[in-house]
Amino acid sequence: MRLKIRHSTRYAFETPVSYGLQQLRKTPKTGHQQWVLNWATRIECGRKEVQFEDHHHNIVELISFDRDTTEMTVTSEGEVEIKENHGIIGRHTGPAPLWFYQRQTPRTQAGSRIKALVRDVATDGDLDRLHALMGAVRQAVRYEVGASHPEWTAEDALKNGAGVCQDHAHVFLSAARHMGFAARYVSGYLMLDGTVDQDAMHAWVETHIDGLGWVGFDPANGISPDTRYVRVATGLDYEGAAPVTGTRIGGAGEALDVQIKVAQQ
Repeated sequence: MRLKIRHSTRYAFETPVSYGLQQLRKTPKTGHQQWVLNWATRIECGRKEVQFEDHHHNIVELISFDRDTTEMTVTSEGEVEIKENHGIIGRHTGPAPLWFYQRQTPRTQAGSRIKALVRDVATDGDLDRLHALMGAVRQAVRYEVGASHPEWTAEDALKNGAGVCQDHAHVFLSAARHMGFAARYVSGYLMLDGTVDQDAMHAWVETHIDGLGWVGFDPANGISPDTRYVRVATGLDYEGAAPVTGTRIGGAGEALDVQIKVAQQ
């Protein structure tokens, strides 16, 4: 399947920005049955300083704001071709060792609720256990936009019983690592049925299974990723794979407008 993606973010400020830098992780990666045919980032009222690859193999663009600007627009777009791999990414590669992905983070630290969730997943076989875990997470945390806070931990999401894909991913990560698996957060694009326009990227998880390597699980939708999913960035949790991180001086009263379009070509 060939997908055309356009991701535009517009910032507007009541007062000028005197200095600002951002790291963007919006560029898909070629590999594992995914090919980036073309991709470009355009910046209005700012500029691209450098592009590099981080220790997760994420493509990172460092951009700066024009001095004293009151708005900036960043548009990333291109075409990606995906072939079916049934969610199997394969063997582990990269500078970060496999055990690195067994580490819990403050967002994924397993507490009493995560441990209770794991106890209820009693299926034999690693792959079956993880599919059962995906179903348990989806049942424990219903999908509801606006029900959670961006800074929530996995325990917070379970306590609340509702959240978005970021929350599902953190709960699954926490539980999988508590079960002894290496697991990583994935951010990317997802072609939705019946609509092209979206207001956020999607999130899911990849877990390492002996004999298969990395395998994807999307607890928000209860499936392993298929040809509608475009992998962009991975990390220990949301912070390592966030589409945008950065800092600025000035620029009070920020207004943010995000528009994402994902369509089949």
